[in-house]
Amino acid sequence: MEEPAYVSIAGQYARKIRNGDLPPGVQLPSYSEIAKKNGVSDIVVRKAVELLQSQGLVRTVQRRGVFVTDRPNLVRVSPERQMESAETTFTNESSSEVQVERDSSQVPATSLLAEAFGIDPGDEITLIVTRATEDGRPISISDTYLAPGITDTSSAATLKETIADRIPTPTHAAWLETPAGELTKTVHQRFFTAEGRTIMVSDVTYPWNRYDAFTFRMPLR
Repeated sequence: MEEPAYVSIAGQYARKIRNGDLPPGVQLPSYSEIAKKNGVSDIVVRKAVELLQSQGLVRTVQRRGVFVTDRPNLVRVSPERQMESAETTFTNESSSEVQVERDSSQVPATSLLAEAFGIDPGDEITLIVTRATEDGRPISISDTYLAPGITDTSSAATLKETIADRIPTPTHAAWLETPAGELTKTVHQRFFTAEGRTIMVSDVTYPWNRYDAFTFRMPLR
């Protein structure tokens, strides 16, 4: 899925802010300047700035402009992240080298997944395991289950997320190198069609201190 222009523009500035090219207190170019440089409208630029604000990277001062915040935070924003690949998301968050690897397989549905997808236990479903590192340091792992016949979230209308601090599963703990008994930040996702059918279930785990905040806007359409 091609990312919207405002997400791409926000990502450009997020990288500059996080790698120090735009230090705290620096003023961003005007909306019209950013719009002209990227060949978009002021409305698109406004959405990009709103995304940067929701991530804690910039602040708007009335009649003066947009400025980099004194302490840029790392904030996980949804559903904007669902419009990006994992490579784009983590690259936007970091000035370090990011690598993402995926493994896909067919697995039998557990009773819980079968109930969620409206299928029989044991029916084959797709499992995609996604692992991300930053300068070789593990920063994320997810198990994503797709209902039969589903390949992506293009038919989803709603995303529901549950955030919790939990002991990770053994495989997630091993990947993140989490010491025994230590909590991680977990995100349980369910993607629904407009008719309420669950088409994808995903469990994502991050190091406990990966994000300062989580920001949400749930409807996908």
